[in-house]
Amino acid sequence: MRVLVTGSSGHLGEALMRALPDLGYTPFGLDILPGAFTHHVGSICDRASVRDLLAGNDAVLHAATLHKPHVATHSKQDFIDVNVSGTLTLLEEAARAGVTRFIFSSTTSAFGAALTPAPDAPAAWIDEDVKGVPKNIYGATKTAAEDLCTLFARTTEMACLVLRLSRFFPEEDDNAATRTAFQDANAKANEFLYRRVDLEDAVTAHHAALQHAPGLRQGTFIISATTPFEPGDLSDLRRDPVGVVRRYLPDIDEVYGKLGFRMFSEIERVYVNALARHRLGWQPRYDFKTVVRQLSDGAPIGSDLARVVGSKGYHAQSFEDGPYPLA
Repeated sequence: MRVLVTGSSGHLGEALMRALPDLGYTPFGLDILPGAFTHHVGSICDRASVRDLLAGNDAVLHAATLHKPHVATHSKQDFIDVNVSGTLTLLEEAARAGVTRFIFSSTTSAFGAALTPAPDAPAAWIDEDVKGVPKNIYGATKTAAEDLCTLFARTTEMACLVLRLSRFFPEEDDNAATRTAFQDANAKANEFLYRRVDLEDAVTAHHAALQHAPGLRQGTFIISATTPFEPGDLSDLRRDPVGVVRRYLPDIDEVYGKLGFRMFSEIERVYVNALARHRLGWQPRYDFKTVVRQLSDGAPIGSDLARVVGSKGYHAQSFEDGPYPLA
C-alpha cells in the first residue's frame, strides 16, 4: 500500500516513515522542512503539489500541523491556513485521486477546557463522548479539521479516521513549576498514568487505523497509554494520586524512592483508550507499569523508536525560559 505521510520531518512523521516499510507499506514523505525521511519539501497548502504527490497513493497519514508550541509565535491566521485549509486541500485532492483511507493525526488538546475540572471537582474521565470546549487556536483548528474529515467520510468514498493523540514529544515540560520540581524522566513516567503515549504506540495506532478504516468509514479515537485507573478513582486522584497508584502498584514507593522520584500532587484528567483498543484492535506496549519496570532495570523509559527519532524542537531558535514561549 502506497501512503503519503505529511509532516515527515517531525516527531510522529519520521517515526511513521521509519516504521511503515517493515509493516508492509511504501511511504512517501512530505514536509515543509527537509529531513532524512522527507522525499518532497513543500506545503500541504500548495494544491498543485499535493495533487501531483497524491497520484497513485492508496492512503494518507496526515501528521503535518502547527502545534501548541507555535501559539505564541504564529498568528491565528497561520493556524487556520495550515491546520484547517491545509487539511481541506489534502482531503479534496485525496478524494479526487481515489485515495481510500485518510488518517488524521489530531490531539487531545482538541478537548480544550474540558480537560480542566473545577478545583473541587473529581478528575475528568476523558473518553470520546466528552464534548470539547475551545481553549486556544491550536485546539480550535484541530477540531475544525476533524469535522472536515467527518464531512468527507460522509460525502465521499474515502474512509476518514481521526486519532486524538496525547503527549509523545521528548522535549521538557512547558510548565516551569513542573520543570523545577521534577526530573524530566520523573514527570514523563508520571504522565504515562493518564496523559502520555509512547511514539512507537502512536505509530502502531496509525497502522491499526489504516487496517480498519475501510470497515469503520469514520470515527474518532483517543490514543494514549492504557491507564490503570477506574472511574471510582477520580475523586481521590485530585487529592491523593500516590495513594491511588499504590492500589495498582504496591511497590511504587520503593521504586520511586530509589530513583528519587515523586508522584504529582494531583491528577486532573484521565485519558481513556478503550474505544481504540476495542474498535481498532490497537494494543499499546507501553504503560505506567512497563515504564516502572524499565526504571527498576536501570533502563531509559519508552521505546527504541522514540529514542532514535529523538528531540526535534518546534522552532529554529532556542528560548531562555523553557522549550518554547507561552502565549
